[in-house]
Amino acid sequence: MADPPDDRLDSWKDIAAHLKRDVSTVQRWEKREGMPVHRHIHDKLGSVYASRAELDAWSRSRSPSHAGGEASDESDAPRPVPSGRRRFAWLALACGILAALGAAVWLLDGTDTNRRNPLADARFTHLTDFDGSEHAAAISRDGGFVAFLCDRDGPTDVWVTQVGTGQFHNLTRGGIRELVNPSLRTLGFSSDATLVFLWARRPDVSKAGGISVWAVPTMGGPPRLYLEDVAELDWSHDGSRLVYHTPAAGDPLFVKERDRPGRQIFAAPAGQHAHFPLWSPDDRLIYFVQGTLPDAMDVWRLEPGAVPERLTFHNSRVSHPTFRDQRTLLYLATAADGSGPWLYAMDVRRREPQRISFGVETYTSLAASLDGSRLVATVANPKGTLWRVPLPDKGDTAVPRRITLPTVSGRSPRFGASSLLYVSSKGGSDGIWKLADETAAELWSAPGAHVVGGPALSRDGRRIAVSIEERGRTRLLAMDEDGTDVQVVDESLDLRGAPAWAPDGQSIVVAASREGVPQLMRIPIHGGAPAALVPEYALDPTWSPDGRFLVYSGADVGTTFVVKAVSGDGRPHRLPDLTLTRGARRLAFVPGRGALVVLRGEIAHKDFWLVDLDRVGAPSDRPRSRVRRPRLRRVPRRPRARVRSSPGELRRRPDRPPPALGSGAHT
Repeated sequence: MADPPDDRLDSWKDIAAHLKRDVSTVQRWEKREGMPVHRHIHDKLGSVYASRAELDAWSRSRSPSHAGGEASDESDAPRPVPSGRRRFAWLALACGILAALGAAVWLLDGTDTNRRNPLADARFTHLTDFDGSEHAAAISRDGGFVAFLCDRDGPTDVWVTQVGTGQFHNLTRGGIRELVNPSLRTLGFSSDATLVFLWARRPDVSKAGGISVWAVPTMGGPPRLYLEDVAELDWSHDGSRLVYHTPAAGDPLFVKERDRPGRQIFAAPAGQHAHFPLWSPDDRLIYFVQGTLPDAMDVWRLEPGAVPERLTFHNSRVSHPTFRDQRTLLYLATAADGSGPWLYAMDVRRREPQRISFGVETYTSLAASLDGSRLVATVANPKGTLWRVPLPDKGDTAVPRRITLPTVSGRSPRFGASSLLYVSSKGGSDGIWKLADETAAELWSAPGAHVVGGPALSRDGRRIAVSIEERGRTRLLAMDEDGTDVQVVDESLDLRGAPAWAPDGQSIVVAASREGVPQLMRIPIHGGAPAALVPEYALDPTWSPDGRFLVYSGADVGTTFVVKAVSGDGRPHRLPDLTLTRGARRLAFVPGRGALVVLRGEIAHKDFWLVDLDRVGAPSDRPRSRVRRPRLRRVPRRPRARVRSSPGELRRRPDRPPPALGSGAHT
């Protein structure tokens, strides 16, 4: 008969606990003295059970007072404990209790750190109220000076202020071009605050290179070259070592000791980037941001000579890590729904990120003083608007005209035969809208869904394709031009960028991340496995009007990328050398012509250009000597428009009162 549930012991551990002995002792009793232990049918070692009643009866039977019973094993009989050992046992017990209390305090402290906003007691103060935009705020180690980029005087310049004085000084006065690069920590201070470091491109080199770190005296003076072929840097707290990365592929990280050459310690995988290097407060580890630009990044750390360790798993737009104290790392990241960037905090021991900013403000840069008592941030309230620029004949002037929308914002416009598709956001979700005859209607939206890249129209204008991200997963959708008959084309790939319909409408080409590198994939509409079309770094494909080839943008090297082309069967298609700067990946053909429209210029200021591909020998198998350079023509326009974010202001962000002088910034 089966034992009653309360009588049964189902493991060696339970049996030992019942007999108040350790597991090895009761196992020995079972072997040597026939202690009643049963095994399950499969007879696996350790798969045992016993009855409490049977064990108690056996224990009584082996007692010395029981007639005919056996004496218990001498090794199991209690022995007197010497006083010295007794004192040692009490000491060990006391140490164990203290260690347990310490662990509990550490765990509770870590839990409280996660629960509590590390900036809850901070005081926020506006630092600037300029007309224009401010970017890339930096603060000196002692918290006394703040530097930032601003276009108050026209061009974007480096400005500096001593906190609390209300006085601002333009340090560069139009002398440095191409300062704005949101992917980098553009500004910084020397340890003694006498110099402001700035990322810039040398004016005497080609646009494809010349990235270096320059220095300007904080009190004013001419800029001078500080470190050549270096993009970002950070001095250790003791001033003995420098970590920096170069603009080469993979953004190789180097550590340099004073008066010694730098040694490479890391490089990101092919197609990825490593930015924002930062020493830990104890100068033992280097923190940085790694991934695929711009919105597949995360925080990593490494000890020089060791393997990097990934700390976050946002896989989003992550930037500007900085330490608030010995354990609290602050950084910026977009949320899973694409909103933000928001402010996050992470206890670096527990490695659990916590979002600590809410509301409508989104952040574009973040920096801290050495003791973390003052932060400075730039905050943006962006608004997307759509404009129409006609393509003029040679010598004519194009006048941009703003398109009136019924929605708050608009982005990623796509022309149809007599309509305009665009993306608009509301309540943390994206929707696809169609504007025709000055009437707009929402074609598609889903709660929490984010449109990746933008929509794509088929060649006949009857179908729309779009990549969406929802709850951390991406899907490729196709629908009719009125938003009906929504079909999931693929949900197995990690999609990146905008899709493009094949000329025959039977497949869609879109980039998908494979081992961290976006590659072009051809996905059949009516079923079938996706196939690789371009097995190298490739984004945002666009088909030529005749359907013979498609163009796409290649990997970033430094701040530039090359435009490439491939035929429909995957063979390389020859194009002229065309290198563009970051932020210009969207390519478009003029309908019915072999002319490509691109954005060309510096990162923060680009113009529309026409690239006449009809002047280029087409097939890739034609001799290179037959290939002629294309005509590259700027589209004239007035007034001169600037590519930039909405006006903003710097804010001082938190400090510990008193005195309260934080730093934060609005852009």
